Amino acid sequence: MLNLNKLMALVTFGECGTLSGTAERLNISQPSITRAMKSLEEEFGCELFTRGKNRIALNETGRVALERARRLLSEEADAKEEVRSFARRVRTIEVESCAPAPLWYLLPDISSLFPERTVSSSLTDTDSIMEDVADGKCDIGVIPEMRESDVLSVRPFLRETLSVCIREGHELHESESVSFSDLNGFNCLLRSDIGFWDRMCREMMPSSRFLVQSAPFEFNELVRTSSLPCFTTNLSDYDEGLLDGRKIIPMSDSISDVTYHLVWRRGEYDALANKLGRFL
Repeated sequence: MLNLNKLMALVTFGECGTLSGTAERLNISQPSITRAMKSLEEEFGCELFTRGKNRIALNETGRVALERARRLLSEEADAKEEVRSFARRVRTIEVESCAPAPLWYLLPDISSLFPERTVSSSLTDTDSIMEDVADGKCDIGVIPEMRESDVLSVRPFLRETLSVCIREGHELHESESVSFSDLNGFNCLLRSDIGFWDRMCREMMPSSRFLVQSAPFEFNELVRTSSLPCFTTNLSDYDEGLLDGRKIIPMSDSISDVTYHLVWRRGEYDALANKLGRFL
């Protein structure tokens, strides 16, 4: 059976070109490298090197062996990662969401129902969520719309409605409701990592420019001091008093009223979905 350490020495020799360089990179003695190369020739049953005075080099057969060694080491690394990934998946519940707010309600319930498992979450787009849940890369997804599926269960979960926050003096301040068309052309504040809401605002307000902030402190300071409109929802986690001085005006577009849906593979996490149905 081929020894992986010897194959690693062969691959390293192929990169370095000398026994001394190979020994230095692998932090072992040069005689040990020499013995490993000789042992590999015995295991393959053929010569892999041409030998000269104080120097060896791969021959044509050795170059074939080198490429095969690279593939074997790559396959070994892939096998290790596949097993480790499976082990992580057994211990972890992977959640993907189209927006952050649903995770505030979803993750605590998952943790309470599955206390022995770790919960991992990320934000991504709806198509990726559907694909990842179907492929088993993700256990539970949250999407902003109803999607029919032959292999997945999809159930309403939580509702989020968008509003705009406008200071006195802005020409839209006296409005009872505002549409994206009304806002288009006005520059606005926007938080980062808000999932599909970011794409929606940009698509519906192509003439607007957005001042995007990722750090909560900087964003909050701009909300307090800036005259630029910003957005909030019925689920937003703004600090108390942050929106003082701003009028919260509902958005009139139907797409700004979103019902999130849970997605999971049929037969799995049914108890969780039943529990979470209380939010609607």
